[in-house]
Amino acid sequence: MKKIGWVIFGVFSVLVGVYPVLYGLVDMSQGFLGGKTDELLNSSVWNWLFYQHISMGAISMLTGWTQFSKKLRAKNINLHRTLGKIYVFSVLLSGSAGLYLSFFATGGIIAGFGFGTMAVLWLSTTVMAFLTIKRGEVAAHQNWMIRSYALCWAAVTLRLWLPGLQAFGGMEFISAYLLVSWLCWVPNLAVAEMFFIRSSVNKA
Repeated sequence: MKKIGWVIFGVFSVLVGVYPVLYGLVDMSQGFLGGKTDELLNSSVWNWLFYQHISMGAISMLTGWTQFSKKLRAKNINLHRTLGKIYVFSVLLSGSAGLYLSFFATGGIIAGFGFGTMAVLWLSTTVMAFLTIKRGEVAAHQNWMIRSYALCWAAVTLRLWLPGLQAFGGMEFISAYLLVSWLCWVPNLAVAEMFFIRSSVNKA
C-alpha cells in the first residue's frame, strides 16, 4: 500500500507539473483565462506574472516530490541538494507571482484572501525549510519541507476538488471556486500537521 501511495503521489505530481505546457500548445482562452476581463488579459504585468506563476509552479511540482525519496537521498545526496535548491528558487518566483495574482482572483476578496494566504504560507514554509537545513537542523528541515510541498500540492487538490464539487455537489463554478480557494490547501496543511503529531506520539 505504501508503494501504491507513492506511485499515485508521483503520478499526480508529474501530471499537474506538466499541465502548464498546455498553455503553449492549446487555446486555453475558454478555460481559466475565459473568466478574466479583457483589461487584465491585456496587462503585460499580469500576463508576465501569470506565466511566471504557472511555469515556476510546474518546476516546483516536478522537483519537489523527488525530495521525499529516501533512495535518492541515500544514493545521490548532491542531486537531492541540487533539486532542493531548484525547488526553493522556483517556489520563491511562483509564490511571489501567486501573491500578486491573488489580488485579481476570480471570485473577489474571498478567493483572493484564500489564495493570497496560501501564497504567503508557501513562501514562508519554503524559506524556513531552506534556513533550517543551512543550520544543519535536518528534522526541522524535513518538517518544513513537508509543509511547503503540502501547500504546493494545492495545485493538484484544486483540480480534484473543483470538478468534484461541481459534478457531485451540484455547485455552480463560482461557488465551488470560492470554496476551493481554501479547500485546496487548508486540508493539505492539516494532514501534514496530523502527520507530525502522529510521528511525535510514536516516538514518545
